[in-house]
Amino acid sequence: MTRTPFILRNPSVLAMLAVLAVLTLAVTLTSQAYGTGALPTSTVKILGMTLCLALAAVAMDLVWGYLGILSLGQMAFFALGGYMIGQWLMYARTEAIVAPQLAQSPIPPTPQEVRDAVTNQIFGVVGSSDLPLVWSFAHSLWLQLLLVVAVPGLLALVFGWLAFRSRVNGVYLSILTQAMTLALALWLFQNDSGFRGNNGLSGLQNLPGLDHVGQATLSVWFLWASAAALALFYALAAWMVSGKFGSVTRAIRDDETRVRFLGYPVEGFKLVVFTLAAMITAIAGALYYPQAGIINPAEMMPIASIYLAVWVAIGGRGRLYGAVIGAVVVSLLSSWFTGGRAPSIHLPGYVVNWVDWWQVLLGLSFVLVTLFAPKGIAGVFDLFGRKGDRA
Repeated sequence: MTRTPFILRNPSVLAMLAVLAVLTLAVTLTSQAYGTGALPTSTVKILGMTLCLALAAVAMDLVWGYLGILSLGQMAFFALGGYMIGQWLMYARTEAIVAPQLAQSPIPPTPQEVRDAVTNQIFGVVGSSDLPLVWSFAHSLWLQLLLVVAVPGLLALVFGWLAFRSRVNGVYLSILTQAMTLALALWLFQNDSGFRGNNGLSGLQNLPGLDHVGQATLSVWFLWASAAALALFYALAAWMVSGKFGSVTRAIRDDETRVRFLGYPVEGFKLVVFTLAAMITAIAGALYYPQAGIINPAEMMPIASIYLAVWVAIGGRGRLYGAVIGAVVVSLLSSWFTGGRAPSIHLPGYVVNWVDWWQVLLGLSFVLVTLFAPKGIAGVFDLFGRKGDRA
């Protein structure tokens, strides 16, 4: 008996790949770099960053929708991925500026002199002249790419092992993830953390060695990379939750005690999903912040992870495509409302400015979805699917 291919058993994967392919092609053909120029570079960047947020939402849905852990620390992993790649971007860009200047001196500079000059340029703003230990590998792109997944993955592994072996569940585990995120953010706010404190890392949109390539072209390249990452990890997540592994994780979500009684290593399943989700989220962050151009500790405050949970809830928890839909719809609406594009509403004696009222609208939407549409936007697709089955 011939087994049906995975992609045919999961039509949502095929649909997601098709949508991403059409979107990527459409944006490329209308971009200023490769197409008609109808789409501004800023819009291309927003779309690329939105795809990164959608990837983070997929990881969040793995943890919350399929495993039942409301992690309020996912954006900490997102920011850590950005910091890891940001170190190389900032170091290499500064070195490319400083090294030619030093080369003009009568005596050629030593590697240590170049390193000291780079350090002064980066950390002079926080009154330091020493390269922090956490920047030891900033000169190497490949090592920093490894750290993009290694650092968040190790943090998630250690945190998860300590929490899961203690059998911390429910709201207490959510509080712990929130506390972890807050502690990490407060540490990064310190100037002596090695990450420039509140100043963060800036100028990340300028890729070293590609000064001749304009932002219009780079924005399309990052859109391609973001779409490819979302396609790859969406397919991986769908493969994980479609087989026996996914059945066990859903069973843990619904009745952890019973699964443990049946002999399954519950802590092991939790640790695998939690760690993998952290690494996927970090990759999303590593693609996001070079498009944003700057990162600072405020990016990993607990409120950011709460927003991510709201996106997943509105899109439809426990459905990977729902997480993508929620992230894309809400983040694009957020850009529209907070960017001053939404027209204000003039009422008698008061003007509704959406820049100020967007968070209220988002919170109200979350409450309404929770009360009246617990399946989120994805529930609409489920409804059409059931109608199709009856037909």
